[in-house]
Amino acid sequence: MLIKKTDRRAIHEALFRDGVMVAKKDYTPTAIHNEFKENAVTNLIVVKALTSLKSRGYVKEQFAWRHFYWYLTNEGIEFLRSDLHLPPEIVPATLKRTTRATVPSTRPAAGGARDDAARRPVVAADREGYRRSDAVGGKKEDVGPGGQQPTFRGGYGRGRGSPES
Repeated sequence: MLIKKTDRRAIHEALFRDGVMVAKKDYTPTAIHNEFKENAVTNLIVVKALTSLKSRGYVKEQFAWRHFYWYLTNEGIEFLRSDLHLPPEIVPATLKRTTRATVPSTRPAAGGARDDAARRPVVAADREGYRRSDAVGGKKEDVGPGGQQPTFRGGYGRGRGSPES
């Protein structure tokens, strides 16, 4: 499929910037891809451009629930870097390390001294209400298997009619 150079370059730039690309499986001519609304690049063009990259081994493709998902491989990063004329220190967002701010924890460190006075003491009486006991509520004998004899009355459901007397 013939793809305009500006569209192909926009697709390659977005793929390199994020490291991933998503496109809905909608090939109608009016289906514009969400990421390229200003360029009016359709989903069909995005799918075909990335299928070309997939056939060369530059991206891995996953398909689920009418959406294509593409992930850059290491070879794809090198190819796009040379195609877009980027220096080696620029990497896709999927390879960037995120720095998390350390938030002081309210929990004590593992292996540290524990403050037993701050913990709520466990009282056995708290849990006694949940346990079954013959003394507390008594056990009902007519509950469970074998507790009652089933009665069969005719006239309910399918089968023979009511029994004749």
